[in-house]
Amino acid sequence: MSSSDDDLLMASAAFVIMNSILKKEEKKKRRHRRWWMTSTFKSRITYSGSNLLEDLRREDSGHFNNFCRMPPATFDVLLEMITPMIKKEDTNFRKAIPPQERLALTLHFLATGNSFSSLAMTFKISKQTISTVVPEVCEAIIQVLQDQIKMPDTEENWLKIADEYEKQWNFPHCVGSIDGKHVQIQAPATSGSNFFNYKSTFSIVLMALVDADYNFLYADVGCEGRISDGGVFRNTSLFQKLDKNELNLPTESLLEGRQKLVPYVFVADDAFPLKYNIMKPYSGLQQKGSRERSYNYRLSRARRVVENVFGILSAIFRVLRRPLLLEPDKAERVVMTCVYLHNFLRKNKISKNIYTPNGTFDSEINGEIREGTWRNTCQGETSSFVSFQRVGRRSAKSVEEIRTEFAEYFVTNGKLQWQDEYE
Repeated sequence: MSSSDDDLLMASAAFVIMNSILKKEEKKKRRHRRWWMTSTFKSRITYSGSNLLEDLRREDSGHFNNFCRMPPATFDVLLEMITPMIKKEDTNFRKAIPPQERLALTLHFLATGNSFSSLAMTFKISKQTISTVVPEVCEAIIQVLQDQIKMPDTEENWLKIADEYEKQWNFPHCVGSIDGKHVQIQAPATSGSNFFNYKSTFSIVLMALVDADYNFLYADVGCEGRISDGGVFRNTSLFQKLDKNELNLPTESLLEGRQKLVPYVFVADDAFPLKYNIMKPYSGLQQKGSRERSYNYRLSRARRVVENVFGILSAIFRVLRRPLLLEPDKAERVVMTCVYLHNFLRKNKISKNIYTPNGTFDSEINGEIREGTWRNTCQGETSSFVSFQRVGRRSAKSVEEIRTEFAEYFVTNGKLQWQDEYE
């Protein structure tokens, strides 16, 4: 072999070795960029989410309440409940995010609907970590607040709800107001048209039953938006138990001064079927002064409760004011967390007057409606809630007769002195 061949061989070997070394160095640099946090997040060493919470607690101007949608004392109660489920151990590489920061981060996300990028700047936590923390904390909240939503299981408890509806809204034999909303989400990957609803958006469905005191008695969320609204209701455990007569509703009885037995019922709008235990309005425009118009007016007053509950939910938890940029399973957890927190904050003595102070809900004096402050909060803003589609349905004659009995009662023995003026 000539000296020129030797030189060429050595040059080739040197090139291969140098190229290998350069690739290794480049790989190390890429690995280096993955592992190290940006200078923004290094500042957690001097000021973190825990420091932010301490500063908010020291303020007397209600900043903490606004930031987390609850007072510090209620926050501490909830934190104690979920800490065992969300606490993480420190590792050799980094310290774990404390439970109080995880909870505050999640509550602030629900309160504002801010993007994960915005939350990352506030809490000095990466977007990737936030995308894991929020669903985990939501799941923990749902688990610890399971007892906050419970349907009555005895006739006596159902009768208590009926008494409240009659006292507050003058609708006898009413054991709850029922409604459903489409909650808009981003188009899920590879889902086709499964979540594509009649409004040409993607959604999951929230079905709810509420009592006269603006609390959830039942909630179901997650059904695909493509399913008809009637089909959504039929697929719920509430409908199935109602259909099988397993709710232990009170036995039918007479309305005051009347002669026909009528059942205890849920009030609903035109999206729902008229059934033995479900009353809905008469369709179309009714003549003023007619029993049908009086019935529609009285039913609308009772249904105002569930409208207010959905309203306050989106007014307080602003994450529900825009389409949820989450996969369906995570969006479901976010919505259910808001539902459970609503009941938790309403039933907690410390937080109730902060969460829903006087004037929050609609009120009525001698037929004159005074709109709640939640309507001002939501005025001019969009919501991810979309109402069910109104669908005309034929009903059995026996069920029509029950509705007629209610209508007759509202223009005779159960007539209100001022109803003709407002119906």
